[in-house]
Amino acid sequence: MSMRSLQGVIRAIPASDGAGVKLMRSLGQNQMARLDPFLMLDCFSSEEASDYIAGFPAHPHRGFETVTYMLDGHMRHEDHLGNVGELRSGGAQWMTAGRGIIHSEMPQQDKGRMRGFQLWINLPAAEKMKPAGYKDIQAEQIPVVELAQGGWVKVVAGSVQGVAGPIAGISTQPLMIDVSLAIGESLTQPVPEGHNAFVYPYEGEVSIGSHILETNQAGILSPGSKVEIRASNGPARFLLLAAKPLKEPVVQYGPFVMNSREQIEQAVHDYQSGNFAS
Repeated sequence: MSMRSLQGVIRAIPASDGAGVKLMRSLGQNQMARLDPFLMLDCFSSEEASDYIAGFPAHPHRGFETVTYMLDGHMRHEDHLGNVGELRSGGAQWMTAGRGIIHSEMPQQDKGRMRGFQLWINLPAAEKMKPAGYKDIQAEQIPVVELAQGGWVKVVAGSVQGVAGPIAGISTQPLMIDVSLAIGESLTQPVPEGHNAFVYPYEGEVSIGSHILETNQAGILSPGSKVEIRASNGPARFLLLAAKPLKEPVVQYGPFVMNSREQIEQAVHDYQSGNFAS
């Protein structure tokens, strides 16, 4: 098995989205900062209600999947299909926009820490116009793998040491794990050959081979069949994400991600004419 190394770094930059929610954006800060099929990764974290209280009012999506993973806080999801979900600390929301969905994510707290991630994963051309879908995943539905030196791994998608996460049946075969390591502890995780992968530390820093990856840096991994990640200088927490690349054209206009300009124009027309998500 060949070991993956750190191939590149995308440093997160301050940004805002929704009605002014402050966040850090790594993947997706520009069209070059993508890793097929990953389109965007936002990290939001604040104890100041003014940074998040306005939330993400109703807005459309088409052509990709959105994953919201909540570390701390409480948000409510509502969409035009009638779905309502309570996204609480430790839980996740996996939404397939498909041909179209209009949804909102609004804070259900006016004080305390709101911290988590939103990830965008592209859909293959053959699935971009399939019906929208939504899965609300509570914290207790996400399995935890205990590591030998006191660390742990929460498995949202994919598997760790034979323990599978609640998300399955996705064409891009995603791996999404949240890892906590004690100082000096390491995790060696298989990653399928041919899948693109990256690491995002959000507490502390990690080492991959001889390279250090700092907090709020997305570390793009080289090809290989496994990766070893170590908390060398202190305890660390990070996301490890991997998925099968689509190798298809990507044309994005805000919340619409399709394969051609004509498809984007159709998405805008459908939304403006009220036929977007019927």
